[in-house]
Amino acid sequence: MRYRTLGKTGLQISALAYGGSSLGSVFHEIDESEGIRSVHVALEHGINFIDTAPFYGLTKAETVLGKALKEINRERYFLATKVSRFGYKQENFDFSAARAISSVEESLKRLHIDHIDVIQVHDMEFGDLNQVVDETIPALHKLQKQGKVRFVGITGLPFKTLNYVLARAEADTIQSYCRYCLNDTALADHLPALQKLNVGIINSAPLAMRLLTNEGPPKWHPAPEALKSKCAEAAAHCRQRGADIAKLALQFSVANPAIHTNIVGTANPARILENIRQIEESLDESLLREVQEILKPVHNLTWPSGRPENN
Repeated sequence: MRYRTLGKTGLQISALAYGGSSLGSVFHEIDESEGIRSVHVALEHGINFIDTAPFYGLTKAETVLGKALKEINRERYFLATKVSRFGYKQENFDFSAARAISSVEESLKRLHIDHIDVIQVHDMEFGDLNQVVDETIPALHKLQKQGKVRFVGITGLPFKTLNYVLARAEADTIQSYCRYCLNDTALADHLPALQKLNVGIINSAPLAMRLLTNEGPPKWHPAPEALKSKCAEAAAHCRQRGADIAKLALQFSVANPAIHTNIVGTANPARILENIRQIEESLDESLLREVQEILKPVHNLTWPSGRPENN
């Protein structure tokens, strides 16, 4: 396992991170015991960074993860979770200081830990960015002073929101999802500015929320049909070449040393073990070029998220 320094935090974290969304049955119903075992397998094989959120499975992910971590030495892992998003509808977002503080307290109890390594504002594009700057982040810094959280981060899909908040508030990390993968490398354009700020860079969904898999995306996936179609074509091409597009996608994302970690979500012990093995194998540069050529017509094609003014 490769380890990288998470920006100004100084944390030495694994280039592959364990994503807790699957523990919340976000993609399909899981066997809880298998999910717990998947966490243990990840830790046993060098992954030391875990990311989750109250939103995933509407607290189920944190609850299952808490069971998995109950007997694990706290020094063996770094844990990141989030505040402000608690459901699927606009009314399920709350960026107030009071809710940020209570959310952290709730997460600490569900996770059976006494501190969170990285607390993040979840999907800021669904909120008033000035409230995030003036209220949410200061509340998290207050918790930082109390020792309940170590570092403060922000997350979101549109770079407009990330850039706006970074210019006005102190954040240690950013989490970007679906923006550094085979079909979309928009995050790369922002790396120089982020490096200048020494911000920790967390790349979530290197498989583009299953667009880059043989199974294909779940029905709720927000990608436009043109993007889904081209990703399916790229997956078929890999199969014809005796390869797996998911493996290629994961290797591609992890290969960039400027990105500190890449989050993969699975509640399957065999799958996380396979992911760990895959990133140690050589990237097929020839296949990569072929797939990038197929995806060229939809390169950096994304979808709107959150309030219209934040896109």
